[in-house]
Amino acid sequence: MNAQSPAKPLSALKAGPLVGRVRVPGDKSISHRALIIGALATGTTRIKGLLEAEDVINTARAVEALGASAEKQGDFWIVKGRGVGGLRTPDGPLDFGNSGTGTRLMMGVVAGHPITVKMTGDASLSRRPMRRVLGPLVGMGLEIMEPGKEMLPLTLRGTSELMPIVYRLPVPSAQVKSAVLIAGLHAAGKTTVIEREPTRDHTERMLRHFGAIVTSEAKGDETHITVTGDAELVGRDITVPGDPSSAAFLAAAALIVPGSDITIEGVLINPTRTGLYVTLQEMGGDVSFENVREEGGEPVADIRVRASRLKGVHVPPERAPSMIDEYPVLAAISAFAEGQTRMDGLAELKVKESDRLQATAAGLVANGARANVDGDTLTVEGGNGMKGGGIVATHLDHRIAMAFLTAGLASDTPITVDDATMIATSFPEFRPIMETLGARYVEVAR
Repeated sequence: MNAQSPAKPLSALKAGPLVGRVRVPGDKSISHRALIIGALATGTTRIKGLLEAEDVINTARAVEALGASAEKQGDFWIVKGRGVGGLRTPDGPLDFGNSGTGTRLMMGVVAGHPITVKMTGDASLSRRPMRRVLGPLVGMGLEIMEPGKEMLPLTLRGTSELMPIVYRLPVPSAQVKSAVLIAGLHAAGKTTVIEREPTRDHTERMLRHFGAIVTSEAKGDETHITVTGDAELVGRDITVPGDPSSAAFLAAAALIVPGSDITIEGVLINPTRTGLYVTLQEMGGDVSFENVREEGGEPVADIRVRASRLKGVHVPPERAPSMIDEYPVLAAISAFAEGQTRMDGLAELKVKESDRLQATAAGLVANGARANVDGDTLTVEGGNGMKGGGIVATHLDHRIAMAFLTAGLASDTPITVDDATMIATSFPEFRPIMETLGARYVEVAR
């Protein structure tokens, strides 16, 4: 989706019970990593279940521009890698659209190659700071060709002589951790990232799957993750499980629409990604993991959700890394819970596709709910449901749009989002899957 595309407002109408068994598209985080790490491996990587959303397709295009190949053949995406250090200078800029994950991980790739690359994105991505990932990469040898610049568009020059570092994450960030570990593949020696709070560990798991030497060691209240450089990765088969962040909207809708009973099949339940589901269970939600199994080194389950009476809870700050993308939809359905829901430690939401903290609160207030932002804390007063009738300013943010299109299924009057086009960046099947279960949406004339 181009930031200049015409906006398409969409309204969610009050729905009857949501019922059925469905699958959500592949996990976005794992899809990005499978393409990128496959490009750094020798031989062929076959990826089943890749998320074919705009963010991921932009990463596939970037991989191809750098000299690897990535194309769909039947049910698989086939990546033919170039080996660690084997990528080439692209003919033009790499356009990542709206994808912060693709951009930041690719910065780690570029750092370890003697190539010059211009990276661009849409209007939303170009407002997002890159300082936190550029800092450690510059320390390893990456060069920013526009000194002092920290936002896209950026021109970066890598090197074949990266220095290994020991880097302590100042704030939890799986993207920064991943970029440094990917860069560390190219360094002579061992590169270590130290984190105080656990973040998504998909990069570590996948690097091991491809043959890298990656260790994780607990030291006191910290975890030291180390990758051995001069790595040799070998192409592998990958099955991408269902995205728990996409499944979150279906689960949330089932909880608040009376009479609902749905099962979402084959969803990733990596402990670093299940904070929302733990929270929903604490709220009294009937949420269960069934048929638990392992696929491609990641834990997977079918998630069954039935309509429930919810109560407000306190969500502690240490849970934020495991559910950072799910706070908008949690906040939206908290209006239907009894009592207050307080969410602490949400600083990261201010630097997502939009300032999600303010955008979420504003959307709640616009639809008759009571919400307040105080520093990095969001408080929602439940008990009265959501009156609806308001228009939500999405600020080109797909998760804001989907969160309120979820809440609108149980609101007294329709909830309208000012634009639904950007949903395609992460979950293009959102509307048809929801409608399969019984959701009701209607397009609104501008």
